[in-house]
Amino acid sequence: MDLSNENVIHVKKDGIEYLQFRKLLEYKDIINHAYSLGTNMDFRTSRASSELSKEEYANSLNNYDKLCRTIGCDYRNLIKGIQRHTNNVKIVSEKINKDIPDFRCKEYEDIDGLITNKDNFILASTSADCISLLFFDPVKKVIANVHSGWKGTLQRISVKTVEKIVNEFTCNPEDIIVCICPSIRKCHFEVEENVKELFENEFQDLGEENLKEIIEKKTPSRKWLIDTVLINKIILEREGVKRENIIDSKICTMCNPGMLHSYRVERENYGLNTALIELKEKK
Repeated sequence: MDLSNENVIHVKKDGIEYLQFRKLLEYKDIINHAYSLGTNMDFRTSRASSELSKEEYANSLNNYDKLCRTIGCDYRNLIKGIQRHTNNVKIVSEKINKDIPDFRCKEYEDIDGLITNKDNFILASTSADCISLLFFDPVKKVIANVHSGWKGTLQRISVKTVEKIVNEFTCNPEDIIVCICPSIRKCHFEVEENVKELFENEFQDLGEENLKEIIEKKTPSRKWLIDTVLINKIILEREGVKRENIIDSKICTMCNPGMLHSYRVERENYGLNTALIELKEKK
């Protein structure tokens, strides 16, 4: 199966498969990036309820090493937050570990978004239905990698990221490119009425017409369908990001269970996909 479309390219190289955004490839001399494919590769580095075994953790590191080698970067430069479905976004200014990735570091506890303007720092996020968002300002040379599940979307973590990029690095929102990685889409994101009401209450400011498109009753069941991707598009545009700079992969994790990890498909044994972005060293 080939998941390529007008916005992403499905790459198969050295036995590794991944997606790259056509828009970001216009800046391939400046950045590296990739979104992993294949349910045979798991990028889990911690568990909410218990620690990974040494074998599981080693397997994840090996998978990161393979993917990084394939796209031309050094996995030892990886940095990843301990994601907790928050709207906490942290600026990365230094590496904590010298010769190993910055995984499971207390400095990144409860961090769902990372921003940097430093070369050779590979910002990573993981997901299994949640949205990973890759940010890039080609003018100020700033990148970000953000995990925005439905709880993060409710907390508008994408907007908080733009605000932080603008305030800390004097970026212009109109210069920022935001790429929306594969995630669960409206076709499959079913919720109960209590969750539907959370979205209705939080996003009243988007207007009745937008809410009608975002929230849809699934008949004849008592479920509701929510479009978290559309929400992020709207709130990012309202924050000043140009519509043409919001690039959607248009890929649903639940619609492609053989190619992408999905919590709702795999349940308690679910694996994790990863998204990576790195500023290359200036020459």
